[in-house]
Amino acid sequence: MSMPDDGHRTLPDGQAVTPTENVTIGRLVAEASRDLSALVQAEIKLAKSELSFSAKAGGIGTGMFLLAGYLLALVTVLVSIGLALLLTEFGVAPVWAFFIVSGAYVLLAVVVVLIGVLLIKKVKAPINTIKTAKEIPAAFKN
Repeated sequence: MSMPDDGHRTLPDGQAVTPTENVTIGRLVAEASRDLSALVQAEIKLAKSELSFSAKAGGIGTGMFLLAGYLLALVTVLVSIGLALLLTEFGVAPVWAFFIVSGAYVLLAVVVVLIGVLLIKKVKAPINTIKTAKEIPAAFKN
């Protein structure tokens, strides 16, 4: 709403309102309702705009992490080949060198899985949160 110097107001829909003496309660309620609706719509539009930008940035960031993971997987393959070839310098047959490197990765994977299982077993339900959440509806009934 704008307030020109002559005391007249203009509603968002362009209607002119004369000084306050001529405004009814019903008109004020209708005006407040329109203003509130416009404010809510503007806030929703702003939220959509911000979320759209955040989703785009999050998608690009996720893509970058996936690309980095892919590149690290390639490096792992190359390092594995390098380790196997290094073992051949110490007189190990190439076939056995690759089996040794592969076996080392299998052992590493087993250790990682065991650690993961131990950590997952430590996950517990949030007992206190569930208990207090069940008490909330009772608080509103009183």
